[in-house]
Amino acid sequence: MLRDRSTTVPRPSGQTATGATAVAHPNIALIKYWGKRDERLILPCTDSLSMTLDVFPTTTRVRLDPDAEQDEVTLNGDRATGEAGRRITTFLELVRELSGLEHRAVVDTRNTVPTGAGLASSASGFAALAVAAAAAYGIDLDATALSRLARRGSGSASRSVFGGFAVWHAGPDTGTAAEADLGSYAEPVPTADIDPALVIAVVNAGPKAVSSREAMRRTVDTSPLYRPWADSSKQDLADMRTALGRGDLEAVGEIAERNALGMHATMLAARPAVRYLSPATVAVLDRVLQLRQDSVPAYATMDAGPNVKVLCRRADAPRVADAVRDAVPDGTVLVAGPGRGAHLLGGDG
Repeated sequence: MLRDRSTTVPRPSGQTATGATAVAHPNIALIKYWGKRDERLILPCTDSLSMTLDVFPTTTRVRLDPDAEQDEVTLNGDRATGEAGRRITTFLELVRELSGLEHRAVVDTRNTVPTGAGLASSASGFAALAVAAAAAYGIDLDATALSRLARRGSGSASRSVFGGFAVWHAGPDTGTAAEADLGSYAEPVPTADIDPALVIAVVNAGPKAVSSREAMRRTVDTSPLYRPWADSSKQDLADMRTALGRGDLEAVGEIAERNALGMHATMLAARPAVRYLSPATVAVLDRVLQLRQDSVPAYATMDAGPNVKVLCRRADAPRVADAVRDAVPDGTVLVAGPGRGAHLLGGDG
C-alpha cells in the first residue's frame, strides 16, 4: 500500500516479474486541473487537489509476452482501438524504456466507471496501468516515481496513485524539460479528522461531444477568463489545504464549488464555447443550493462533463442523495467516500 513519497509498492504473493494485476480508483478534483503547458510530458498549468473515491475501480492485468510482435490491449473485453489503444501502447513504450526490456505486453483492463463522461475514468485507468506495468516489467518505483509515471498516461492519474486527499504539483515552469518532469507529481495531503462523502449524480453516462483534451486546448488558447481563473486557483489551493488541515468541511466545499464553477466559466468564454452543463446539471445545482438554504451543508463540483458531484458530511449523504434523485429522476445517484490508492493484487489478480 502506498503511504508516502518514500514508499514502494510491495509485490504480494503470486506476483511475478512477467505479470501483475493492479486496482485503482478515480479521483475527483476539488481544486481543478484544467490546462496543460506541455502536451507531451502532460505538465499542468496549475497545481490541483483531489479526493480518491472508493467506487468505480479499474482492474488492469499486464503480462509480458516475449514472442509477441506488438502489444495486445483489451478494454472491458474488447480490443482497444483508436485513441484509447494508442494512448496505452504509447505508455507501455515509456515503461519499456524505463525497464530496459523490449518484451511486448498483453493488457486487460476492466473499467467500472463510464468512459469519457467526466468521471475520471482515465485517472483510475492509467494509475492501475502504471502500477501493474511497473511490477510486470520489474521496475522498483517509490510512490513519487509511480505518480510521475502515471501522469504520463493521464494527468489526473498521478493523484489516483494515492488514497484520500492528494495534491498534484504542477512543477517548475522554468529550467529544462527533465527538471519540469521531475517536479510534477502528486503526494498525500494531511487532513484533520473529517468524514466526507461525495454524492455522485450521473445525469449522462455517454461520451462527451468534446473531449477533455480538446476542451483544455481550446480554453487555454482562446478564453479570456482562463488566466484570471488559473491565478485565482493558486489561492483556492492554499485556502483548501488550510481548510482540510483544520477539518472545516464547509470551507472545503465552498472553495471546491467556486473553483469548479470558475473552471466552467472559462470554458463558456472559450471561442467557440465549450458547454458541458445540461438542463439536468443545472437542476442538480439548484437542488444543492436549496439544501444549503435548508441548513444542509452541501457543495457541488463538476469536471469536464455534465455530471455533478456533491460534497457533504457522510451523515448527511442519504438526505443529499434523496434530494438529488428528486432533481434528476432519470439519472443515477450513488454515494462515495474516500478510497485507497492504487495497489497490486495478490496471486496476479
